[in-house]
Amino acid sequence: MTNALPPLYNGHAPITLQELFREALYAFEEWDTELTEPIVTFEGWVIPISLVYESMRECDDIVPVNIVSAITERLSKRWEGEGPLDTMSFSTAARIMRVLVRKRLLANGGAEMVAVASRAAERNP
Repeated sequence: MTNALPPLYNGHAPITLQELFREALYAFEEWDTELTEPIVTFEGWVIPISLVYESMRECDDIVPVNIVSAITERLSKRWEGEGPLDTMSFSTAARIMRVLVRKRLLANGGAEMVAVASRAAERNP
């Protein structure tokens, strides 16, 4: 399967991928007791949120402050960014969220479950 998500360009993510990251964060926030990992959709593809985070691991773009606070409030230790403005890159945010997804799956007993991206239109004949 080819990657359904747009690629980074010289360490920068297209705005659509940044918006998908935000949607994945919202899906994580709403994830209660389900065993399976939340999903988001992109151009007809159904994608587990961990794949969104994985695709942003090398992104150098700066995360907006409201998203930084949504991520750092989940950490057990205080996070300190670089520079006077405590900026966070999408790379750092993606790595943090990927760890949080794995921890949630392990806590829910769903670590063995594997989610696969699939084209939503392919499921409907």
